[in-house]
Amino acid sequence: MTCKNCLILELQFEILLSGHKNISMTDTIFNHFTRRNLIIKIKDNHLFINESGVREFLDFCKDYMDEENVFFRLENAEWRPIDDIQNIIDMQWIDEVIRKKSVISYSQPIVDINEEIYAYEVLSRFTREDGSLIYPNEVFTAARNRGRLYALDRICRMSAVKYSASLKKKTFINFIPTSIYSPEYCLKSTVQLTNQLGIDPTQFVFEVVESDKVDDIDHLKRILNYYNEKGFQYALDDVGEGYSTLDMLTDLKPHYMKLDIKYVQNVSMDRKKQEISKSFLKKALELGAIPLAEGIESREDFDWLKQNGYQLFQGYLFGKPSIIPQL
Repeated sequence: MTCKNCLILELQFEILLSGHKNISMTDTIFNHFTRRNLIIKIKDNHLFINESGVREFLDFCKDYMDEENVFFRLENAEWRPIDDIQNIIDMQWIDEVIRKKSVISYSQPIVDINEEIYAYEVLSRFTREDGSLIYPNEVFTAARNRGRLYALDRICRMSAVKYSASLKKKTFINFIPTSIYSPEYCLKSTVQLTNQLGIDPTQFVFEVVESDKVDDIDHLKRILNYYNEKGFQYALDDVGEGYSTLDMLTDLKPHYMKLDIKYVQNVSMDRKKQEISKSFLKKALELGAIPLAEGIESREDFDWLKQNGYQLFQGYLFGKPSIIPQL
């Protein structure tokens, strides 16, 4: 059974009224919305309005209320000014992307020191109804704003697992830890699909993106422990200078660590980047993690990293993301 976080149900906005003028109008607002057959609930100075009625409320708010004293939120998130609500309405297109599973999996090779393919990273790309591509950043921003990150992360993960069945190599799959509220529940479908396809779980490396922005490290540990128990491996993405704290890396015990692209490009000529990449390499080896440098575009950077002990490499020098896996 799919949980409500992965179902694309109509959004419900919680509206907070403050100020005497606004609070005194709660009965008027309720009566107006009842006459218009628009669903609304009221609890004290809080209104609960479905998205189908939000535009009506915005018009009412502009005409009769003090807008600066009206706020909204979704799913107990932070309160925001009512003016921001239009931005969320304008991003409604992301709901169709998720409903129709308009995601295409691409792969990019990861090579060893001999430039032989060691693994692939599977990347998600998204399409509009006319077939044109939507930038991933645009998609994930819309999903985050509309509270659809759970659902989007799930369809990307499942699509990547299906795509990986034909790769016959280690497969790196991105996931956003903040989109998983319960590893046992949210990741069960991933485990089931892997078993159905007959894929050895050791083929998969789940790559934590935005791990430096995770506030709840204990929650991240629970997710990674769950993956580990099921036979999967995991990698930390975009690791660089600081990485919140290096002690955090020790706690997470990753199987792979990816050096951030900003410390990779031009590393052969930049003393500061060289220091950071060496420090990163030392930490990875101390933890027993395999170091991987991503974003390599020049032969000089590849040679420098290889000579200094890096084992895996990814970047346009070896291949761009493509629908058909590079052999």
